[in-house]
Amino acid sequence: MPGPPPMVLAEFGAVSESTPLAGGQGTAWRAGEVVLKPLDTSLEAMEWQAEILARLSPDGFRVAAPLRARSGALVVDGWTAWPLLAGSHAPRWAEILAVGERFHDALATVDCPAALLDARKDVWARADRIAWGESPAGDFAAVPEVAHLLAARGPVRAPDQLVHGDLSGNVLFADGLPPAVIDFSPYCRPKGFASAIVAVDAVVWQGADIGLLSTVVADRDGAEYLIRALIFRLLAERDPAAPAGAYRRAIEAVDRLARS
Repeated sequence: MPGPPPMVLAEFGAVSESTPLAGGQGTAWRAGEVVLKPLDTSLEAMEWQAEILARLSPDGFRVAAPLRARSGALVVDGWTAWPLLAGSHAPRWAEILAVGERFHDALATVDCPAALLDARKDVWARADRIAWGESPAGDFAAVPEVAHLLAARGPVRAPDQLVHGDLSGNVLFADGLPPAVIDFSPYCRPKGFASAIVAVDAVVWQGADIGLLSTVVADRDGAEYLIRALIFRLLAERDPAAPAGAYRRAIEAVDRLARS
């Protein structure tokens, strides 16, 4: 997609040239020390996120709130801007799980924005609701892996709180600095669910050792989180059959963990 126009760069005080950034949805651009991305949520949700991130007290992690334009607006011609945080993604899964714990501890007293989350209609929000039994699975229930996981769900006792539901590729590591958490994807679920998504992503998509799943089961509801994380990813990826082999191995491992 085309990058941000000069007027947008000027409004956010960015340098005049921008270059595309790899990763994510492929829509982010860097201009000096500023990252620009198209708005992918409601303006109300963006204002809420700016407020929440600005008032966090990071302990063992870095995070940045979105930038405001010269006019004070968070969005200019459909574009948002964020400070560039030093670092790059690395498959350091234990550290990603640990920084997720610290990030969620910092969010523990922040109320979930129920109205904003309920208004979401994207594929990830729909998959999350199906995984947690809040929406019917529809045609997805005919997929054997999904049907198996839906039937395997049991109760979860832990309370909901505000969590980042897509940490796997959104923690950056830089020498001499705490890990940075970027691209906050808010959900209102037990924090163990966010860890389960990281473990499932690592095993299914990144070839991590299957034993990583057992680290999540240390939580009393860990197997339940893994079941729901597998459903979530199967549905959110739109093609529940790919990569079928990796999903089947993960499902078999979670079945064993649930019985142990």
